[in-house]
Amino acid sequence: MSRTPDVQSVQVAFRTLGCKVNRVESESIAADLIGRGARVVDEDEAAVVVVNTCTVTGEADVKARKAVRHALKAAGSPLVVVTGCLASVDAASLLALDARVVVEPDKSRVAARVAAHLGLDDVPHGHELRSGADFRTRSMLKVEDGCDNFCTYCIVPHARGVPRGVPLQEAVAEAAAFVEAGAREIVLTGINVGRYRDPATGADLAALISAVGATGIERLRLSSIEPPDLTDEFLAAVAAVPAFCAHLHVPLQSGSDAVLAAMGRHYTAEQFVERIAAARAALPGLAITTDVIAGFPGETASQALETRALCERIGFAKLHVFRYSERAGTLAAAMPDQVSPAEKSLRAASLRLTGERLRARYLAARVSGHARILIERSHAVDETGTPLAYGTSADYLRVRVDALGLKPGEVVSVRLVRVEGTGLVGEPVG
Repeated sequence: MSRTPDVQSVQVAFRTLGCKVNRVESESIAADLIGRGARVVDEDEAAVVVVNTCTVTGEADVKARKAVRHALKAAGSPLVVVTGCLASVDAASLLALDARVVVEPDKSRVAARVAAHLGLDDVPHGHELRSGADFRTRSMLKVEDGCDNFCTYCIVPHARGVPRGVPLQEAVAEAAAFVEAGAREIVLTGINVGRYRDPATGADLAALISAVGATGIERLRLSSIEPPDLTDEFLAAVAAVPAFCAHLHVPLQSGSDAVLAAMGRHYTAEQFVERIAAARAALPGLAITTDVIAGFPGETASQALETRALCERIGFAKLHVFRYSERAGTLAAAMPDQVSPAEKSLRAASLRLTGERLRARYLAARVSGHARILIERSHAVDETGTPLAYGTSADYLRVRVDALGLKPGEVVSVRLVRVEGTGLVGEPVG
């Protein structure tokens, strides 16, 4: 059934919080709605605002409710459709915010509910790819959902359920469509992407990477992968895929074996070190980034120093530092010896200083080297008249390229000439 509502009434906005999986799910919902005739706009222009929530920590819950309240204040008194992990575990608190709030935990139903409210077509007319002009240059492909690690600080397995893989043929077909549409880089993403299995054949993540690599994509990377999933077999398989980028995000969380055990992590500090060494041996020039948590319940000052020392020993290219945030419903929230907020802040600040030193060291080591940069945004000139373009290297460094005529989606070879802030400056070669 086709309808022809006026332009103003078919405008929808998105506010996405949390992980990359949420972002790709929001982009998929937007693509579906564009296919039905909707226009994606800013919140203050929208008739409906979709808020895709995160619930990984107590702070995430606060941010989610704040985002809903902000959307409710937008011009036009819009309907606010809330989805995501918080919608799955605490719909009541969201519904209590306002009568204009609709909670839809099932993301596969969000587009249809928004379309019904806006008076749009019942089904999309045509397939809108998320690599189009309205979406990011880097194309993310969700291949897995769910997690069964049940880390003691994390509610996500309760919100998303057990691991479930997208059928391999379906994922490869979508990747091939991205390539045909002009995508230069694909990121395979999931909640615990290392647990990917094809539901029909049991093919694993390495098989999926090999198949996506064969589509002709120029660059292929993962959003993150857990340490135990960096098996020798996995590393050997991805090393044979020319498109696979020399960057892995591998969460450490703590450098203390006692804290790792309390977190419910499935490795020791030395096992983490051994897996990173194996990854670097298999993938020369590999950059490793990581997540660490400061102030987990029961963490002592000396255990916090173990984390800092292990980060220095490994030499990460970047640290993402998080203060432990209590999440109701998790085992960690009920643990004794909670670390004080002031002490958590001090430990997080110390880790961030370590991360800044490691980042500066990694950047300095890359100066005078060469890289292929995927341009993601460009400007005609800066205030001094210099043409500017910005992009990323295969090892996930932000690089400014001073050159005329570069456009998003282009890949350019550069010589890395100097450090600039937390990134590099490159000059085109060849």
